[in-house]
Amino acid sequence: MKVFNSDVIIVGSGIAGLMAAELLSFHKNVIIITKSDVSHSNSMMAQGGIAAVIDQEDDWRDHFLDTLRAGCHYNNEDVTELLVKQGATMIEKLETLGVQFDKGKDGTYLLGQEGAHLKRRILHAGGDATGKELTTRLITRVKQHVTIHDHTDARDLMVENGQCYGVVCLDKYQQPVRYFAPHVVLATGGAGQLYSVTSNHSTITGDGMALAYRAGARLADMEFVQFHPTMLVKNGRGAGLVSEAVRGEGARLVTEDGQLLMEGKHELGDLAPRDVVARVIFQRILKNEKVFLDIRSIHDFQKKFPSVSSLCVKAGIQLENGLIPIAPGAHFMMGGVETNAQGKTSLDGLYAIGEVANTGVHGANRLASNSLLEGVVFANELARTILHTEETVRQTKVMPIVCQDMSTVQELPTINEIQEIMSKWVGIVRTKENLLKAIRWFEKYKSLIQSNQYYQISSEQHVIRNMLTIGYLIAASALCRKESRGSHYRIDYPLSSDHCLLQTVFCSIHKGEPYVLNKKGFVSNFVI
Repeated sequence: MKVFNSDVIIVGSGIAGLMAAELLSFHKNVIIITKSDVSHSNSMMAQGGIAAVIDQEDDWRDHFLDTLRAGCHYNNEDVTELLVKQGATMIEKLETLGVQFDKGKDGTYLLGQEGAHLKRRILHAGGDATGKELTTRLITRVKQHVTIHDHTDARDLMVENGQCYGVVCLDKYQQPVRYFAPHVVLATGGAGQLYSVTSNHSTITGDGMALAYRAGARLADMEFVQFHPTMLVKNGRGAGLVSEAVRGEGARLVTEDGQLLMEGKHELGDLAPRDVVARVIFQRILKNEKVFLDIRSIHDFQKKFPSVSSLCVKAGIQLENGLIPIAPGAHFMMGGVETNAQGKTSLDGLYAIGEVANTGVHGANRLASNSLLEGVVFANELARTILHTEETVRQTKVMPIVCQDMSTVQELPTINEIQEIMSKWVGIVRTKENLLKAIRWFEKYKSLIQSNQYYQISSEQHVIRNMLTIGYLIAASALCRKESRGSHYRIDYPLSSDHCLLQTVFCSIHKGEPYVLNKKGFVSNFVI
């Protein structure tokens, strides 16, 4: 069996993991593990940009308040303040790493505006290819200093007495490998592929959250799944993301007969928070109506939005008509592995950054373009923490991995079946009845979900196991929250005018069993 020892193991290759590797690599031995190619991540696909207070007419307090409003005041305010205050500093740091943000002829940043931002503060690189520009630049740098093991499947974390000390993997040849390190960092992204229509890369299946759950780490706010309002659709399936920046430049949501969809629905109209816009579109689609983005008011659309234009051409959409067919799709997880501002989880030696983590900065609904910002800010915080942490040398024995035969587990569902269950019963609009249907379906696989045994299974079976785990946790958490807030909409608990001020229970997940944790910290067993 192969064994690797390192100072830091990073699982995942999105912007958070790459940024952490870059900042740590000059002082620590770092290995990146990624289950596909290093360039395959949601970060690479991010179109909108990165939010930061750069303009003299802007202020971190404005960005802070916009973030809280979008998050329905469920945010961790201290960590949110840290996030927005670090924006300008991180832009400077990215530029020193070679990232070139779009600027006008006078040398000033071209700042865009997106949903729920009251000011123009979105920086772009390469037009609508910001994520690609940032990620590509970081990959180029990281490859010079960091060992990257791609096509390596992280199967489980190694934990003893509440301390994580490594990762069990299968390499590209399907051979078992163990990685030992005093610092293990999860940077695996979210779980968008649990749904039929999603903006997420095909590899984003909730793996890091499932690893942490099986290891006994605490997860929180799993019910909060953001649906992006404007996924390009073709024949009922997602065909790519249409950036919110398109609406920021003047595109309007319209019905097939030309009716302005968001007229009178919200004071910000087409730039209302994503959860609001997604629900309005969803209600029309339920009535078998089609919804479009009207882009006819945007001058030089193809020049301003080359990535979106390319998606449309690939899907056979005629841009000359000025109408792009759209529908909501799973986009971002606000919940995840519970961490502090430095990425520390409830297990010693285990960290989480980026979308896999739940720091509380996004509350119940992420503000547009705060995700790339989150990735670099908390990668920076993590790196500083690790560099100032005294490492305890741990004696480890390389014990053989005892794998359970897969025949002991009942036949697994397909990925499509899981997606259908999640989309139908744990989607944009939820009810107790439907959530219970989903939970009972997932409970058929409870022994596999809650087991911490190693299984001799294929990569696809491993992905299905992870998807079953996270699907169950999302459904159980959604049943816990008896209110509508942000991205979590319960039709049996309608939104009230003061819903953003409610301070009710939220659901955390720990060691294989759901718990309800209220604001005073009282924990009680959750019974379905």
